[in-house]
Amino acid sequence: VQLQACGGGLVQPGGCLRLSCAASGSIFNVRSMRWYRQAPGKQRELVAAITAGGVTNYADSVKGRFTISRDNAKNTVYLRMNSLKPEDTAVYYCNANVMFMAWEGDNYWGQGTLVTVSS
Repeated sequence: VQLQACGGGLVQPGGCLRLSCAASGSIFNVRSMRWYRQAPGKQRELVAAITAGGVTNYADSVKGRFTISRDNAKNTVYLRMNSLKPEDTAVYYCNANVMFMAWEGDNYWGQGTLVTVSS
C-alpha cells in the first residue's frame, strides 16, 4: 500500500491550494484519513481528519479556512486550503488507516508535499 500526495507549491498570502493524496495497492477499504503538517523546527501536528463516513474535524488554527474531503471510490483524500497565511508554511503529510483484508490493516504515511506561503 502506498499513499501518494501532491498539490503543494508556492502561494501568496490569502491564496489557495488543494492537496490530494491517493492510496494505492492491495486495498480492501480505507478508514480514517488525515492531513498532518510539520513546519521547520516544529513538531508534526494534525491539521484535519475525516472518517470513512465523512465526519470531519480540524485543528483550531485552520477551522473555517481548510476543508478536508474524500472520494471513497478513488481512495483519495483532499485538503482545500483557503486564505493561506505564512504560518501555514510546512510540509503536509497524508496519513490513512488502510485495511488490506477485512480483518487486517495498518497505518500508512504519504511522502509529504511542501506548501510555502510567501509574498
